[in-house]
Amino acid sequence: PVSPKGRNLVNELADRTPIQWRTREERYHEKLATPDVSIADLIGDIDPIKAAREKLDISNEEVIHWGIIPRTNRGIFAINELPDLQPRIQEGLLNILEEADIQVRGFPLRLPLDICIVFTANPEDYTNRGNIITPLKDRIDSQIITHYPRSLDEAKVITCAEIAEKKPHITVPELMRDIVEEVTFQARASEYVDQSSGVSARMSISAYENFLSNIERRAIVAGDQGDELYPRVCDLFAIIPATT
Repeated sequence: PVSPKGRNLVNELADRTPIQWRTREERYHEKLATPDVSIADLIGDIDPIKAAREKLDISNEEVIHWGIIPRTNRGIFAINELPDLQPRIQEGLLNILEEADIQVRGFPLRLPLDICIVFTANPEDYTNRGNIITPLKDRIDSQIITHYPRSLDEAKVITCAEIAEKKPHITVPELMRDIVEEVTFQARASEYVDQSSGVSARMSISAYENFLSNIERRAIVAGDQGDELYPRVCDLFAIIPATT
């Protein structure tokens, strides 16, 4: 236990301290980095209302309302789109990664957090939305660079896993799925597409969703009441809005 409440509970109950199992879902939290994220959101802040209600001194550790990182102790915490985090907030993560001590309103606290922090970010040439400060980047142990799917088979697995609504009543031949994915592959190699902006997997996903929706729309218009629906070549034109 790292909190004052937890330590006091162990001192009071010793071996009779109740223990609760935390599931996988409870041991994983994530936060989307936006410019309005504060240190209080991530680490915590003093709660004056709690101090007044429990008649505690403002310097007492018990009056701190902990943020999402301490609450994820013994778990995994992910920050998405790290460059969007303001530099002064990124500075606040330095000591957590290096020294395991933090400061809340000037009060130094040692928190021996057992936590894995994962950051995600697009390449710097992909978007012009802030940057990762050098001291923080230096404290990140490993950098894993991902890539677009290298084959149609890989791309099809990703697309089918990510489509918003599964359509078991629609039978799509592999040829049609290959054509939808091939459009994205061609876009990534095309001189007419700004490659610095990239062509993400979301293009294939939305194109495939449009494709499936048009099969249903065409069946309704044509009065096709069959239990099984099949694509036609004309349905491929529905992917154009997803590619433009």
